[in-house]
Amino acid sequence: MQQDQDVTFITPTAPVATGTHGGRAKCLQRLVRLDLPVPKTVALSFDEVHRIASGEIPDMAALMDPFSDQALLCVRPSSEDPDWGGPGAILNIGINDARYVDLCDQLGREAATAMYRRFVQAYAIHVARLDPDMFDHIAQDDPDSLTETLRAYEEETEEEFPQNPAVQLLEVLRSMARAWEGTTARLLRQAKGAPADAGLGLVVQEMAHGMGQGECGSGVIQLVNSKTGEPKITGRYLSQSQGRDALARQSAALFLERDPRGPSLQELAPEAFDQLIEHTRLMRIRLREEMQAEFTIENGRLHILDGVRVARTAHAAIHIAVSLANDGIIPREEALTRIDPRAINELLHRQVDPDAPRDCLASGIAASPGAASGKIVFSAAEAQASAARGEPCVLVRRETSPEDIRGMHAAVAVLTERGGMTSHAAVIGRGMGLPCVVGASALKFHLRRKILIAPDGRELRAGDTITIDGTNGEVLAGEPPLMKAAQDDAFRTLMVWADEFRDIGVRANADTPADAQTARNFKAQGIGLCRTEHMFFEGDRLTVMREMIFADTSQDRAAALERLLPMQRADFIELFRIMQGQPVCIRLFDPPLHEFLPHDRAGHRELAEALDLPLSDVTRRVEALTEYNPMLGMRGVRLGITVPEIYDMQARAIFEATIEASREGEPVVPEIMIPLVSAKREVELVKTRVDAVAAAVRTEKGQDFTYRLGVMVETPRAALRAGEIAPHVSFLSFGTNDLTQMTYGLSRDDAGRFMSIYVQQGVFPEDPFHDLDTDGVGELLQIGAERGRAVRPDLVLSICGEHGGSPESIAFCRDAGFNYVSCSPFRVPVARLAAAQLAVKDRITIKKP
Repeated sequence: MQQDQDVTFITPTAPVATGTHGGRAKCLQRLVRLDLPVPKTVALSFDEVHRIASGEIPDMAALMDPFSDQALLCVRPSSEDPDWGGPGAILNIGINDARYVDLCDQLGREAATAMYRRFVQAYAIHVARLDPDMFDHIAQDDPDSLTETLRAYEEETEEEFPQNPAVQLLEVLRSMARAWEGTTARLLRQAKGAPADAGLGLVVQEMAHGMGQGECGSGVIQLVNSKTGEPKITGRYLSQSQGRDALARQSAALFLERDPRGPSLQELAPEAFDQLIEHTRLMRIRLREEMQAEFTIENGRLHILDGVRVARTAHAAIHIAVSLANDGIIPREEALTRIDPRAINELLHRQVDPDAPRDCLASGIAASPGAASGKIVFSAAEAQASAARGEPCVLVRRETSPEDIRGMHAAVAVLTERGGMTSHAAVIGRGMGLPCVVGASALKFHLRRKILIAPDGRELRAGDTITIDGTNGEVLAGEPPLMKAAQDDAFRTLMVWADEFRDIGVRANADTPADAQTARNFKAQGIGLCRTEHMFFEGDRLTVMREMIFADTSQDRAAALERLLPMQRADFIELFRIMQGQPVCIRLFDPPLHEFLPHDRAGHRELAEALDLPLSDVTRRVEALTEYNPMLGMRGVRLGITVPEIYDMQARAIFEATIEASREGEPVVPEIMIPLVSAKREVELVKTRVDAVAAAVRTEKGQDFTYRLGVMVETPRAALRAGEIAPHVSFLSFGTNDLTQMTYGLSRDDAGRFMSIYVQQGVFPEDPFHDLDTDGVGELLQIGAERGRAVRPDLVLSICGEHGGSPESIAFCRDAGFNYVSCSPFRVPVARLAAAQLAVKDRITIKKP
């Protein structure tokens, strides 16, 4: 056969490529090159299949020329990426009444009948587009089943079943080509990441029957477990079967190797089994991948029909990549690049078993990965009570606030009606490793009645069990089985390799000792953001904080804060000890004071009683602190300047903790970060007071220490005026959550209501709170970096917003010359791997001529 590029007989040197003929065609050529027993195969290119879909007729004589007149054929799809799907395979093309008679003599009537019947039914459903139900009344074991099947076809189509093999093949090719280009198929594969114009190739292969005399059958084999990646011969074999029947009928199928649970192929056909193992191991080595082989045995003779990449979980993917590298099949660099960094989340948290049935009540934003099941509770107090009883619970809120922190710690998962990727629930959930779905507005939240109503009308009440799948953003009814987190030796090995290659630092955002320990366990290179306000929401501290808020004079505020000083100092000592000399960047107090006050009448009464004040005084004070737009009001550095006693106390706590922690180990060099800066003078005022506190502590304790002062760049003006700010600080850390909010004029808590529509309409390519806007917000980062380093070349640059764990953001930061990124503790491994992959890709690019 002439080697036409569009209709190509697959030989070791045929012009076949994944980008023109698809992955299946290319893999088959590789198997042919390995001299494996692959049946004759012809590959049709993307262009040829497109022409067939448009109505052109290929040269059928040339296409069928490699095959004998007696051969039966099958057609399989060959897309560029197998995950994009495609039409199902059709077997036994070319069988007709005359060929059926020959097959009865050759294979036996039962086998020939099953093959002919199978093709007629597949042709009727996929080519003639008839209803599959039209064959339901025909018993497969009926001697007249073939006659009945042909009669049903003829009655429905009002024509005889086609007898010409060339006509049969052409119609199958045309049907599969048109199915690929249909609207539904196109939308489905686009949802899987395929381009709109993705092409389909087709492979036409001579059938190895798998049915007939002697030992005949079909099966699949792989050498690893798809869930764990551990070496294990898995698969099934079914006598007198074709295609992937062994998987569809596992109850009747045989094991591959000897197994105490039942008969095996190894016992039934030991020679074919040994060849199968040998061929599959060769595929692993030469194709540099764990492969699943589809095979057929025909009268004891083995045929390899196809090879596909083994399906795998994230856990298995890591184990496979590390194993291939350890065996010298692929280099470590390639092992690193084979893992999707985001998939690592599946290893760090429990996940819903992918094989389990899912009863989805509603969907929202997948804000924090992992899955957990528990009883519904509607308040932080109920969550704490549930935890005290040892009952797992899911905290359901319209949206969370800082006063819900204790309830979030007590719950196993969080569900909110409002919010986006950088809402309070999302940020805290990711930091704690707590599964979280936010923005689940399809559910109706009736918090007073303590009821959730699903879109299908089902009512869920307090105490009902639900499952939060924070990885996929789904709320599930009941308690499906969960898979445990899987941080095994392969995972740790991959992370060690990642650290060998990456060239940008990775720190963690950690607010509590527990967060810091998690960050340490994940090998973070320090803490890039410690939000100190979260330390004030514990019961005893909250009361003191409220006393400070109600104090009328500076002396009274200082006296109240004096009671918080030892608590804050103890927190910092523990953080420093856990991080063992690694940098700890502490953000000074940021939120508006009203967040520490109760919002309802009952809370006001409790506060009045606790502070021994008239209720009217409490109410007036709460009202006086109310702001129309508190996120743009008196918070951050503005609060530190107008109520300086807070920052004085925090600075003292940091310095005293520095001295104490340095006695036991490596010297601690704390980093103090001023939030929400927009002017140089703000930095000067805070720096003066912090330096004064440092001098006082040195004098009182008789010990010296050093510290670094920096700014959290969250306002566009701070980025634009970085050249004025840089001379006064050691570092700039870009808080991209607030910076995105202020640059866009979007509320990060409310944008989730319409963001999906904006993305669908193409207003934004992605949610800017989820993926860093490298054009708009990114330009501010670049301006700030360039202007800051222009006046201070040694200025340390980083981002500490939630974008810090995103591979795309890390790529941007590397290009912009940033020193490190900081992200939630559970995203540290993701960032470490993503940074390593970027460094590896740069090396590969540099090596290319």
